[in-house]
Amino acid sequence: MARDRAEETAPLFADPNMDFKKEPQTSSCKKLLPFLFFQLLLSLLILAYIRHVWLEPLQQHETCIDKKPSGITILLWSWPFRIAFNFSKCSSLFNVHDCHFTINQNWYPKADAVIVHHRDACYSRNLPPHPRPPSQLWIWFNLESPSHSPNLGFMDNQFNLTMTYRRDSGIFTPYGWLEVLDHPQKVTVPPKSKLVAWVVSNWNPSFYRAKYYEELKKYIKVDVYGQHHLPLPKDKHFSTLRQYKFYLSFENSIHEDYITEKVWKNAFLSMAVPIVLGPPRKNYEHFMPPDSFIHVEDFSSAQELAAFLQELDKDDLQYQNFFRWRSWLKPAGEMSWGIYYCQACRALQTKTMQYTVVPQLSKWFK
Repeated sequence: MARDRAEETAPLFADPNMDFKKEPQTSSCKKLLPFLFFQLLLSLLILAYIRHVWLEPLQQHETCIDKKPSGITILLWSWPFRIAFNFSKCSSLFNVHDCHFTINQNWYPKADAVIVHHRDACYSRNLPPHPRPPSQLWIWFNLESPSHSPNLGFMDNQFNLTMTYRRDSGIFTPYGWLEVLDHPQKVTVPPKSKLVAWVVSNWNPSFYRAKYYEELKKYIKVDVYGQHHLPLPKDKHFSTLRQYKFYLSFENSIHEDYITEKVWKNAFLSMAVPIVLGPPRKNYEHFMPPDSFIHVEDFSSAQELAAFLQELDKDDLQYQNFFRWRSWLKPAGEMSWGIYYCQACRALQTKTMQYTVVPQLSKWFK
């Protein structure tokens, strides 16, 4: 708008045919002053609008994230999967001092730790610059299994701390966990009108889990939700799955400690009994009671598993035995990126970290 106005009035200054001698100089100046005042006012209004609509929200975000910290500063080298989120207040989650989180890479020289999310660096090879500032931690963060973690070799000799779902990580960030209740509680199993459900977004017929499902469905009905299957709106997720007695918590790959939201969220938070396909039973029992889940390896075939589920469907008392653990334990709430990063904040305050470069990350994470 300001530029259009300026172009309209340009002949006052540029037209060679205009006769300036027809009016005294003072008269021209008097006409020019209102125009300049109008231009100034218009510019101030435009700047005020830009500041209100664009700059103030950004400045507020920076104030929240990038104000001068009094404790630990943690730099996220990028948003995970390039998706921004709201940082959580770690003091309310884990009873620790709040950390100063930032995504502003100008903080790099003075950050106590830099967290690099694997999937956002493995292809672009975008890592913080060397040399690493003295005593700074480079944290390799990855929640995917080794089967879905490409270019691991590029990460060798780069990081001095790991942050994954594995128990032997420097910072342990599982997909979920069980918390001990202050007092035992009475467990009420909600009414169930359906038998077995499965939510799968990454459908691949060649995966072992898909082959097992194809065999299982010959003997028992399984309702499948997700891409290429029944729709499951986000706001109907829990209410839909709570109708089922059992949930197929089938992992997309089998690795130690790789126990994902398929158990913690889709089954436990929906009050369904998880039927797990993943690492061995003993590995699951590191994280949850042995009578809280059913493992496919406990049965010689899918047909035998189906027969067991049909037996439980007819025996309420036997079925309810899978909920006894809930009288003294409860699953943690739904996970978020903010919680994962607060786990790093807590670990940096409560552990003595070793500044040791991980020489062969590709060998360790397999």
